[in-house]
Amino acid sequence: MQYSTLLSGGILTLACLACALLIGKARKGYGEADQPALFCALLGFIMAAAAASAGVMSLAGDPSWQAAHLWLSQANSFLGLPLLGVAALTLGRGWAWSRPNWGRVVLGLCAFFELFRQMNLLDDYHLLLNVATLLLIVYAGAVQWPRRTPAFAALAAVSLFLLADLAVDGDGFIGPLRRIDLLHAVLTPAYLILAGLLLSLPGSTDDCANRENSVKTL
Repeated sequence: MQYSTLLSGGILTLACLACALLIGKARKGYGEADQPALFCALLGFIMAAAAASAGVMSLAGDPSWQAAHLWLSQANSFLGLPLLGVAALTLGRGWAWSRPNWGRVVLGLCAFFELFRQMNLLDDYHLLLNVATLLLIVYAGAVQWPRRTPAFAALAAVSLFLLADLAVDGDGFIGPLRRIDLLHAVLTPAYLILAGLLLSLPGSTDDCANRENSVKTL
């Protein structure tokens, strides 16, 4: 049992749960038009927290959690993170998508996952989906210019997610440090920054005063 990995995984789980709580509390200051996007963002953070917590349980020595960790990690990669990207896009552009449209987004992501799995192209689809998701996050921050904070937050979050995918993902060590510990350490601020970005985006409602008051009370 690697206690450092349990600690880093536990911190990542708590960070994702904190993001979910922040989004859930901030929803009170948004109008009805933004609720589906925020709900999908909330779902994305919950899925990330579930995957991280299952990883902690499997690392704690309970082999029954290994299958759950694999399934939840796939769900987070192919559904959770893309939902966060699409939520950033709609909130950043001020688009109001109906609940049926968001349902189609979820069903579409599930259908494409199964399609590419049947075609044995899941790795290629995963790469394409990740790139598209990160581009959506960057775009959501960039269109807020000349507001610098959302743009810099988007770049910071995307840079951390890229670092997690390209540099520290996998088994083994980087120097004296385990890759899995570094992965957790990189993903923790990435999700926190992404949550902050989502809360800084304008959305489609006009009640800015209520929203600002809601964010200040977090």
